[in-house]
Amino acid sequence: MTTYLTPVNEIEKKWHHVNAEGKILGRLATEIAIRLRGKHKPSFCTFIDNGDFVVVTNADKIRLTGRKWDQKKYYSHSGYIGSMKETTAKELLVKHPTEVLYKAVRGMLPKNKLGRQQLKKLRLFAGSEHTHAAQMPVDLDI
Repeated sequence: MTTYLTPVNEIEKKWHHVNAEGKILGRLATEIAIRLRGKHKPSFCTFIDNGDFVVVTNADKIRLTGRKWDQKKYYSHSGYIGSMKETTAKELLVKHPTEVLYKAVRGMLPKNKLGRQQLKKLRLFAGSEHTHAAQMPVDLDI
């Protein structure tokens, strides 16, 4: 008996809408990553992108538990000596409101071409309005 693989042109990609207001960062990011990879579908395959599109609104109103707003740090390095920069989650939320959730989801996806392709299906918006109403995204209750 052989395993059935869904052909790439027959994969149905749906659109989901998530309201991130008051949601905890890690728990929200795991659910989004599962939808982007397609692990919620019975036709999941590790080497095929069969995930769905996810639209997230109110990404600037996420929550972190404990003292993570001050203790969680994000690092960036240009490759030059002494150029490492660190920012806290609170500073990053003020400068780039959607970047905290973006980095959390990116860390949960595979680190290869497939992961980068799946990450392109994530659409983040800081406010309550989004530009993908024409795709009729289904509300996802997390």
